[in-house]
Amino acid sequence: MPGYVDPQGNTRNVSVGNRYMVATGNPIATKAAIKVLEEGGNAVDAAVAALLVLNVTNGEAASFPSVAPTLVYDKKSGQVKSYIGAGTAPKKATIQWFKEKGYEVMPKNSILSQLLPASPDVIVRLLQDHGTKSFSELVEPAIRTAEEGFPANKILVKNLDLPLYKRLGFTILMPYNSEVYLEKKWWYSIREGELTKRSDLANTWKLMANEEKLALKKGNSRNQALEAVRNYFYKGPISDVIVKLHEEKGGLFTKEDLKNYSGGWEKPVVGEFREYQILANQTWTQGPVVPMVLQMLDGVDLKSMGHNSPEYIHTVSQAIELAIADRETYFGDPKYVDVPLDGLLSKQYAKMRRLLFQKSAFGKTPPNGNPWLYSKQKSKSTIIPSNNEENHSVSEIKYGKDTTYISIVDSFGNAVSLTPSDFPQSPMVPGTGLTLGIRMTQFRLDPNHPSSLVPGKRPRITPNPGMVLKNGKLWMSFGTPGGDVQSQAMIQFFLNVVVFGMDPQKAVEAPRFRSVNWPDSFSPHVYRPGGIELESSLYQAVSDSLKEKGYKVYEKGNLDNDFGAVCAVLNDDKNRRLLGVSDPREVSWAEGK
Repeated sequence: MPGYVDPQGNTRNVSVGNRYMVATGNPIATKAAIKVLEEGGNAVDAAVAALLVLNVTNGEAASFPSVAPTLVYDKKSGQVKSYIGAGTAPKKATIQWFKEKGYEVMPKNSILSQLLPASPDVIVRLLQDHGTKSFSELVEPAIRTAEEGFPANKILVKNLDLPLYKRLGFTILMPYNSEVYLEKKWWYSIREGELTKRSDLANTWKLMANEEKLALKKGNSRNQALEAVRNYFYKGPISDVIVKLHEEKGGLFTKEDLKNYSGGWEKPVVGEFREYQILANQTWTQGPVVPMVLQMLDGVDLKSMGHNSPEYIHTVSQAIELAIADRETYFGDPKYVDVPLDGLLSKQYAKMRRLLFQKSAFGKTPPNGNPWLYSKQKSKSTIIPSNNEENHSVSEIKYGKDTTYISIVDSFGNAVSLTPSDFPQSPMVPGTGLTLGIRMTQFRLDPNHPSSLVPGKRPRITPNPGMVLKNGKLWMSFGTPGGDVQSQAMIQFFLNVVVFGMDPQKAVEAPRFRSVNWPDSFSPHVYRPGGIELESSLYQAVSDSLKEKGYKVYEKGNLDNDFGAVCAVLNDDKNRRLLGVSDPREVSWAEGK
């Protein structure tokens, strides 16, 4: 793209608009969404266009067909809805099956790592229920970007950076992945600024769009034509080639798995901090961690501690670790696990958990609480909380990683918050450009874990978009890539703005910390007891004090995307304007009008 300048690493000013605002993980996606809004589309239309472009420009971090957990704010009703944007385990996938094959944890770099795809379902249902435009219109910018090419940015280069011997291994293990992402040059490491194309994916999208056009020509309604797009993927030729790959590679997908897949709408979870209501997807994501932590911190005088002081970092980290202890004990697919959600989100429970704050570091994952005491539900679950904190290691090739994010508020006042993800670390579908990811690795092969593997169940995934209402009105749509760090980065950004009154762009650029004091959500679930990571400038300022409190402190670079890359759109009601912020830790970009 002529004139494209990679924004990664460069601080920037807040973006201001009074009609609409877009913040996404890539300037090309942001521009595509803006064009849709300029042509009369709404936030959902624009989000779909941005998502599909990100599947190209950020495909090594958020591939098609990815997970895509979504929150939608409908201005007319004033309601926020959550869409279930994570796939399910195939019917043949059982703990017993994997154990009999000798696996202690879910395998990576394998056809067995693949979860049933979710984003085609998400796209169609969003457009049917809240969109105004056709799939074929909205996929056009992504097709054009994939065919004409886009410049490789710093983050793409970082995500695809492997030594020569691993590039060769990647090519031997997954030749089609290598053909797509190494562009048939395994001996050559991709360079920043080089034109990169995704032609096969463009062709797949053309076939899907053509199915919609044919349905409309036959006199079908808009919604019926959109359903034809979905059917082409889950019940037609695309499902055939996906299943063929699984049959050839010893995978578990069947035609029936794909045919029967569906997402669905649900109520979001809600917590409170002062006059703010924090919303998230349910416990098939880690989303509820954000409101749980903020409720725990509500009433604590954080401001007097000083921003990013040792005491502040210690206090916020303890709240995060207590919430994560409950995440590891209770969070799972609510269709399969009894989750005491009302207890976890009760203010009384938050106060009880806050009593566990102490002067020194916990040193290991703190104990979970008992939210059932604060729940109106009765526990029917037979799951026993797991104490398995083993440190497993497996041989893997990390080719592609991360996630990306989309936040949009349109001129009608509607909003979308969407966190797509998935990586080319398992065999792609030959000739299609489809990357089915490794999301099965967020299951556990421990039947006592709430994210234990069960056929038809969703793993508890890390991507978790957020929204915030202020006194019942939309105040912010926000999110970030980053695996387990997502909730931590979102919490720090929120507190920077609300407690410390920072300019939102300065709040996103402020140095971050992240606890690693629990098993990682991805297999092999690496665990560093008592660990905390700090960006370099913060490390220089507070590491000695945190070590005195008992933390194992690790230094990372400044503006390091291992600490997430928050994007947000805020509603500045007082000045009747929208504010967009984008994180220089990645190539994210905010722009509005």
